[in-house]
Amino acid sequence: MRATRFHMVVIFLLFAVTVVNYIDRAAISYAIPLMEQELGLSKGDAGIILGAFGLGYAVTTLLGGFAVDRYGARVVLTIAALLWSFSIGLTGAATGFLTLYLARTLLGVSEGPNFPALAGAVSHWLPPQEQATALGYALVSVPLALAIGGPIVTQLLSVMDWRWAFGVLFAVSIAWVPLWFLLFRDDPAQSRHVNAAELEHIRAGREGTAHHAAREWPAAAEIRALLTNRTLLVNYWAFFVFGYFLFFFMTWLPSYLHQAYGLNLAQVGVFTVLPWLAAAVALWALGRWSDHLLKVTGRLRVARSYLIAGTQFVAALAVVPVALSDNLAVAIAGITVAVAASMGANAAYYAVNVDVAPKRAATALGIMDFGFALSGFAAPVITGWVLGLRGSFADGFLLMTGLALSSVVLVLAFHHPDADRKPA
Repeated sequence: MRATRFHMVVIFLLFAVTVVNYIDRAAISYAIPLMEQELGLSKGDAGIILGAFGLGYAVTTLLGGFAVDRYGARVVLTIAALLWSFSIGLTGAATGFLTLYLARTLLGVSEGPNFPALAGAVSHWLPPQEQATALGYALVSVPLALAIGGPIVTQLLSVMDWRWAFGVLFAVSIAWVPLWFLLFRDDPAQSRHVNAAELEHIRAGREGTAHHAAREWPAAAEIRALLTNRTLLVNYWAFFVFGYFLFFFMTWLPSYLHQAYGLNLAQVGVFTVLPWLAAAVALWALGRWSDHLLKVTGRLRVARSYLIAGTQFVAALAVVPVALSDNLAVAIAGITVAVAASMGANAAYYAVNVDVAPKRAATALGIMDFGFALSGFAAPVITGWVLGLRGSFADGFLLMTGLALSSVVLVLAFHHPDADRKPA
């Protein structure tokens, strides 16, 4: 019997929702100058509004991991997508600082479970030797969404009021929900689109004959194990640093290009495409390379740890000339390398949770994403504060260099997934 390939449909659904997810969360970075003018917001106000997403995200990305392990990705992600669609509509109806802050917080709260659900779905729908590649396909949607989102959002803003632009984004977001609920099942054995040959392929490389969700809240001992495992702890920190890079560029890159080089809205949309496209290519390629290295060497240290350390080292060096130069070409080149390098190992970060804690991959991912969410608060708020003090982005870039170098040292010293993995 020839195996069906419905697991690729699942990966596509995860890819599609993450594209929508990131266009939604990044759209405000293009609209915020217009909001500042209309609603009388300062740069400090803008930083707080942009950072509100991270606070809401921090709560539910952690609880979302628990919920996915208990209730499954199907129900959790359906509810989450309904709520974040509503938050985008509320953003378009904002009347001032408080309304925007609440809408942005709700967006963070509702988008928090997305990546725990993604990790949980992949852990049930793919064999271990294909998971980083599959995560790479799903996660490449992040930079791709940011690459296409810039021109799309700036074009919407050029032809309609920013309020109507968020109305369009609301309609696109809500359209994904019925597709997910009708097509996805938490256990591939329950899907009428999966035959026995595909199910056998999905279960290849696992201990036992089946791989079901735990369907219960993680015990205190399990959570303690996830919080004391040295590899996971370092993975959490390195992912926080990656998140700081991502949220810095996602929330402040348009304003940086406008302030430092005088680019208008249309030019900003064009100049933000290259860094995110480069990141999409790097993420896709390095996700596949990570699984290739695992097949060739059989060592997670080589396939995951060295990849994470190497990409963060490149990102650390790339932002230095951006901080010290006032040349647009140098800035775009440095930003492109930094964004691509910092995102290149994204699939490896996610795969480490599945590698080390396969029974609680969603919970481990929720903890990791909690730190990521804190970076989503820290990066925009700290940057807004720095701009209020000195009016320059240079200090923000140099801080990123220090953060990335700290994660390189910690990964090389303590990130040992082969030794620290738990049985499946």
